[in-house]
Amino acid sequence: MEERIVSGESTELDEQLELSLRPQTLDSYIGQQKVKENLRIFIEAAKMREESLDHALLFGPPGLGKTTLAAVIAHEMGVNIRMTSGPAIERPGDLAAILSSLEPGDVLFIDEIHRLPRAIEEVLYPAMEDFCLDIVVGKGPTARSIRLDLPPFTLVGATTRSGALSAPLRDRFGVLLRLDYYDEPSLAEIVKRSADLFGVAVHDQAANELARRSRGTPRIANRLLKRVRDYAQVLGDGEITVSLCQTALELLQVDPLGLDHIDRKLIEGMIERFRGGPVGLDTISASIGEESMTIEEMYEPYLMQIGFIQRTPRGRMVTALAYTHFGYAYPAET
Repeated sequence: MEERIVSGESTELDEQLELSLRPQTLDSYIGQQKVKENLRIFIEAAKMREESLDHALLFGPPGLGKTTLAAVIAHEMGVNIRMTSGPAIERPGDLAAILSSLEPGDVLFIDEIHRLPRAIEEVLYPAMEDFCLDIVVGKGPTARSIRLDLPPFTLVGATTRSGALSAPLRDRFGVLLRLDYYDEPSLAEIVKRSADLFGVAVHDQAANELARRSRGTPRIANRLLKRVRDYAQVLGDGEITVSLCQTALELLQVDPLGLDHIDRKLIEGMIERFRGGPVGLDTISASIGEESMTIEEMYEPYLMQIGFIQRTPRGRMVTALAYTHFGYAYPAET
């Protein structure tokens, strides 16, 4: 899959970038007001009772700040955080080693928790409910079960596919929080905060322009800001003005709606070759040279969100909005 600047998926460079930009407190965490209000109450109540916070599940599209929010939770509770991911835990012994190293009240953050192997989930259930581990030692007739007591801890799970979680695991989370796409004012505020940390001046109109093209996702906003900063240093005097921002984003092939060259290739391919549809996913995949799973999971969601593509029983169709945006005449018979 081609790497895209407007993709919400994380890369190694994003992880390094986000580490330097990550807020530490709920007050400095921008956006997601309802989530913050609820979390503030849950955290305060747990601290008043001198208990660990209930296990929390954070779900929503990629790039919205689930990992950052987990670190904020640990900071607000005044405890340490241990981070891992579902695919990284391959054996029950891996999970046992992580859990046994936690201190009382610590936060264990598991990213992509929906990708935990089923055998690991079975080990996690008693750890979440009773703070204990049941480990089988040995094999065959000599095998025996050992129960290890664990200190009280808070499991924070993050997932982009909450429906892929098994019901027993989902039911063991006491706090369920959905992160939604950000509005433009919140994204503009994030851009200004990140620019301050980068040590670069950004004009208000430029921040709004970056926010408008970020698909409602802070990760994309910070990625675009980092690239536009390079253009400002080479083509300008270091300040990010709205005209320089627009020029840089045009060179990056990111249009005013946050669409890039791959989105254009997908929409224009459907219009020019299939008269806007309906057309099957496999046919689209073959015509533009992209895997059908990549199109369905990575490219389509945002195009459907902004109303450019519709899924029908007969296949995908391009809407009148997309025709207008890309400068095509909408077929009269359609």
